[in-house]
Amino acid sequence: MERIKPRTLSGFMELLPGKQAKMERMMEILRTTYAQYGFAPLDTPIIEDAQILLAKGGGETEKQIYRFTKGDSDLALRFDLTVPLAKYVALHYGELAFPFRRYQIGKVYRGERAQRGRFREFYQADIDVIGDGKLDITNEAEMPAIIYRAFTRLGLKRFCIRVNNRKILNGFYAMLGLTEQSGDIMRTVDKLDKIGPDKVRALLISEAGVSAENADEILRFIAITGGNDQVLSALEGYTGRNEMFDEGLEQLKTVVKYLSAFGVPAENFAVDLTIARGLDYYTGTVYETTLLDHPEIGSVCSGGRYDNLAAYYTDKQLPGVGISIGLTRLFYVLGEQGMLNPDLPTAPADVLILPMTEDLSAAVTLATRLRDADIRTQLYTEQKKFKAKMNYADKTGVPYVLFLGEDEIKAGVIACKDMTSGEQTTLPFDETLARIQAGLAERNKGTVILEK
Repeated sequence: MERIKPRTLSGFMELLPGKQAKMERMMEILRTTYAQYGFAPLDTPIIEDAQILLAKGGGETEKQIYRFTKGDSDLALRFDLTVPLAKYVALHYGELAFPFRRYQIGKVYRGERAQRGRFREFYQADIDVIGDGKLDITNEAEMPAIIYRAFTRLGLKRFCIRVNNRKILNGFYAMLGLTEQSGDIMRTVDKLDKIGPDKVRALLISEAGVSAENADEILRFIAITGGNDQVLSALEGYTGRNEMFDEGLEQLKTVVKYLSAFGVPAENFAVDLTIARGLDYYTGTVYETTLLDHPEIGSVCSGGRYDNLAAYYTDKQLPGVGISIGLTRLFYVLGEQGMLNPDLPTAPADVLILPMTEDLSAAVTLATRLRDADIRTQLYTEQKKFKAKMNYADKTGVPYVLFLGEDEIKAGVIACKDMTSGEQTTLPFDETLARIQAGLAERNKGTVILEK
């Protein structure tokens, strides 16, 4: 039989157990944080009817989507978690309580060109709040607080949540008579960090159909910088000329006002008029989060307010606000930057029991007692030499190895080796358990991410 060479497809991430454990811990921190703010867990199908997924799509989405047929069914893999959410809320509208708050961590698929840090299969970690008819502005102010708490729990400190409001931008472009080109303009301005102001100006003129004079005015406007109060004060100079602009500015001021009460320090938040988000469905507050010491990574968490994403599935008005973390990409770039904590426990078990007797009854009982005490315990029963058993313990990274022979059983004690320090003790069960619990608590104090 000809053997097939095992391989992983380009653009798909496959982690070894130690790294997977770190990824799982990041997911658990996000789940816990989201749950603290009253978000319910949700899981939607990876495969959907292609018509459902492409209702809001077309263009680049249709080019990137994984689409296939099964019998008479036209199917596709979900390319994000937001469109399936819109379908879900429209489908279950009568069974949900509004505002509906959900979080979801799941894989999505995009058939784009695989490149460094860009994947075809990747995890997104999303939260959204969906309203019934209306949704209060406070929800938009709460989003940066959730981002801040999640990132600080992961171990990040030097990051900035940059915020703007699409109504301010739309209102400003309306003042210049550029309403019809506003979508193209915002998609172009969204490239500012990547290509710089000179190339943005050239694209505004050549591709967005903007005059040179208006292109300069746009660049002057988005270049308004300073502290949040300074930016808001500068924006006041544009009020009274467009109703949408004024409404957007009031919303932005409300978001900024609530930030300190929500616990977001000033150094982690900035009003930034360059933030537009390329997607057309954003209608109010928009967010992008960047790591201050690694601007080359780009946005690691983005999102915003949308007024009616479910319009393709229902005639009910269902406004919402949400954010999304590209978890796989974030994990990849953090690992590349050496920012994943190397000392964080990643072993599949806390304790490895090595029975030294032919009768395993005492070892099985010990494993059961440890598991009853919430200690992750593995019983090693393979008939191998002692050196091979210890090599196994080293390779899995298990922090404690317990030896149980005839002498220990008779004396009612357990020999316990700390695999990090090399220290070995022989103590009764309760004292051994206390030692293990204290050691595990100390080992788990660290965060997943260590900033350099």
